[in-house]
Amino acid sequence: MTTRATSLQVALRAGVSQSAVSRVFSGASASPATAEKVRKAAAELGYRPNVLARAMITGKSRIIGLVVAYLDNQFYPEALERLSNALQAEGYHVLLFTIPNSTDSIQGVVQDLMDYQVDGIIAASVSISSGLAEMCHSAGIPVVLFNRGQPDSGLSSVTSANIKGGALATHALINAGHTRIAHIAGWQGSLTGRDRKQGFEDAMDQAGLVPFAIIDGMFKRDIAAASARQLMQGDARPDAIFVGNDHMAFAVMDTVRTMGFSAPDELSIIGYDDVPLAAWAAYDLTTVRQPVNRMVEATVDTMLALINGRDTYSQTIEIEGPLIQRSSSKPPKGQLQ
Repeated sequence: MTTRATSLQVALRAGVSQSAVSRVFSGASASPATAEKVRKAAAELGYRPNVLARAMITGKSRIIGLVVAYLDNQFYPEALERLSNALQAEGYHVLLFTIPNSTDSIQGVVQDLMDYQVDGIIAASVSISSGLAEMCHSAGIPVVLFNRGQPDSGLSSVTSANIKGGALATHALINAGHTRIAHIAGWQGSLTGRDRKQGFEDAMDQAGLVPFAIIDGMFKRDIAAASARQLMQGDARPDAIFVGNDHMAFAVMDTVRTMGFSAPDELSIIGYDDVPLAAWAAYDLTTVRQPVNRMVEATVDTMLALINGRDTYSQTIEIEGPLIQRSSSKPPKGQLQ
């Protein structure tokens, strides 16, 4: 049976104190010469520091828990990769959990993360109940919501400016000459879905137009497809659809094509997110871009400020993104596509 090397053995081989070994692997101050000797000795002995044991001593695990409700929406794999890279650049490890958006599941995950003694939790498109938020606060674990606002929760959140984004998409359709505009909204149980819908309604009201229809697409591809099929049947049909995210918009485009309609000649379609697939020739989807790099930067900055005690109050950060005009929708009048 192979015995694991200890920090004392590394110290003896490197000719330094055991506390020097601890400083090198904890990221504390150590001279370059000492760090080089310690890492060389550790490599020769096959030594790896016990992160969880160190967390019990220092109270810091250098682990951030990332919790996401689902990954089938193409926005989240990209966003989580960027969050993970940004946190690793700051010296943190990432523990990822995917869960259904239900209270029991979230509570179990939060308990697991607390058992791992994470330094913080980033919840991507996941709601945290007031009871769980208080539990995390009592344990000294900061929580930041990513791409999901939650008023009166006492939690910091980072989102795109969803009301302005919804209005931006709708104004683009109105300025292209559309009057029969429908909205397949994101899940109305989320502030994200409600805010984008609010932007749609505000823009329609400002133009003196009545929405052709508003349907809750639940952020689900199959529901969005069924909604598009429902809208495009019969003689009375919309001439444009603003869809609450790209994931649903792709389903809408696929559905109307199978029904024999072409975009943008017979129907303009605009999504929200600007995931990489939106630029593919098969879709070429006009969409509101979520400024994911700035959202990630703000999320990491907010989390580090909370961990290090620089901020003790919650922040609500909304970042505006542009409309990316592509061929799935008619351009505003007077603008060449």
